[in-house]
Amino acid sequence: MRRYETFIIIDPDLSDEERSPIFEKVKDLIQQEECLLVMLNEWGARRLAYEIKKKSRGYYVRLDYCGTGKLVDEMERFFRIDDRVMKYMTVLLDKYADIELIKEEMAKAEIKEIEPDQDESDIEQGAPDINDSETAEDETTKTTESE
Repeated sequence: MRRYETFIIIDPDLSDEERSPIFEKVKDLIQQEECLLVMLNEWGARRLAYEIKKKSRGYYVRLDYCGTGKLVDEMERFFRIDDRVMKYMTVLLDKYADIELIKEEMAKAEIKEIEPDQDESDIEQGAPDINDSETAEDETTKTTESE
């Protein structure tokens, strides 16, 4: 399998409910071809460098996935047909993608997303601060020295 990256510019006037069927269709296409969606990253509405279909803004979406040429053809066919998609561009990232390595990286990324949440919960629960314990030891040492 190959690893691809596709950028999509969607009509910015669409609501979230109107945009979600596009994402669902892309996910369905990837599942039908038994491929792997690495990341679907919504960048949001941004100003365009030039007008596309008389619009000066667009809603940017980045897809990172592993698949076949057939999948890319099918996705691009869907983008051409759908009027909500203003522009799209697909780039080949890796000709020989290692699926197992990518799955491991995805798992590590999920763990890293969970860990910062745990650190914040420790702070909220009043976990002891390391600096406080060192200060207490210094005060104990000073009192014994003065006696």
